[in-house]
Amino acid sequence: MTYAIIETGGKQLRVEPGRFYDIELLPVEADESISLEKVLLVSHDGEVTIGQPLIEGATVEGTVMRHRRGRKIIVYKMKPKKKYRKKRGHRQEITQLMINSISLNGSVLAAADEAATPAAEETTETASE
Repeated sequence: MTYAIIETGGKQLRVEPGRFYDIELLPVEADESISLEKVLLVSHDGEVTIGQPLIEGATVEGTVMRHRRGRKIIVYKMKPKKKYRKKRGHRQEITQLMINSISLNGSVLAAADEAATPAAEETTETASE
């Protein structure tokens, strides 16, 4: 299993090819590709590459699926006996990102197509029988 740990939006996130992730808002239009180069760790077939702090030449390719807003968070402040109350709401802007591939030094270690290929081959074989 291949995965990477990336940094985006001030947070670190473990990502795998072919999966969706909700991250902080990115300045990219929907259905466009993006290359994330802040890769901290890459694990491929039990071999782990750790950056200090980043891995040189490592990239994670992804496609922006859509932009949306997260759940509403209520912030309520109160001081007892002082008649002080404040109620505020907040909704975070979120980008839904699908990870397409993980690359290290120009070679693709894992891609979303590879993850879906074995299941597709099995369905094709059973359909032809």
